[in-house]
Amino acid sequence: MKTIKIKTPAKINLVLEILGRRADGFHEIRSIMQTVSLFDYLNITVEEGSEKITLSGNSSHIPYDENNIVFKAVKLFLEKTGIKNQSIEVYIEKNIPVAAGLAGGSSDAAGTLRGLNDLYGKPLSWEELHSLAAKLGSDVNFCLEGGTCLTTSRGEILEPMPTPELKIILLKPKNLFISAKEAYQRYDRLEEKPKPGNAEFYNDLEKAIIPAYPEIENMKNLLFELGCKNALMSGSGPTVFGIYENDVDISKLSKEYEVFKVHSIKSDNCGVSA
Repeated sequence: MKTIKIKTPAKINLVLEILGRRADGFHEIRSIMQTVSLFDYLNITVEEGSEKITLSGNSSHIPYDENNIVFKAVKLFLEKTGIKNQSIEVYIEKNIPVAAGLAGGSSDAAGTLRGLNDLYGKPLSWEELHSLAAKLGSDVNFCLEGGTCLTTSRGEILEPMPTPELKIILLKPKNLFISAKEAYQRYDRLEEKPKPGNAEFYNDLEKAIIPAYPEIENMKNLLFELGCKNALMSGSGPTVFGIYENDVDISKLSKEYEVFKVHSIKSDNCGVSA
């Protein structure tokens, strides 16, 4: 039996520009993604025996079966490497909110690939891990790499960038969940798409999401009132992040929100790490 613990960071989108819908149904994007100091943790255990993938965890908001992206990552890794007769257990400690625009699931998938590759003596190269990541989801490649990257195509093409030193507040309504599928469907229904942005931070999905969920605009205003110099919805939402310089008091924020004080983190050759 062998075990490894993997730390998987959340991400925010400092910029998210949607360039159009592709023939394969995905959207062409240009995004600056940034990992931040909010982490899930994976405990991965492998041993020889009957072929079985078992997931468990501390969250009631995710499935623990073949519908979980972690399960899909395990299966894809085993298929690619040809490793057989293994019992694999993954315990997912969720701290990153679910369906929140923070890539928690994608980061867990990336961490699963990294953890399994380490446990089995690195049968796959870094490039091969990225190839698997691209099959799992649009953010998984970035989560594997971490730090700060300009991401293009559907998000799987990465160009590393210098990491800015940012102090960040994450604010998410506890009972609001928005899937990326819903967000992009709402965007596709917009009669007038956002014009190319020239601000330091912007997100094209806001125009599609805020009319349906006005509380997101209220959250942005709340962050400005607290003293943040910028506030933006991350990814498909509903999480909003605020960037601040002088310390801000979050103690009086309503209990209807999940609130995290985090900071930008650099890549140490991988976003997910043991």
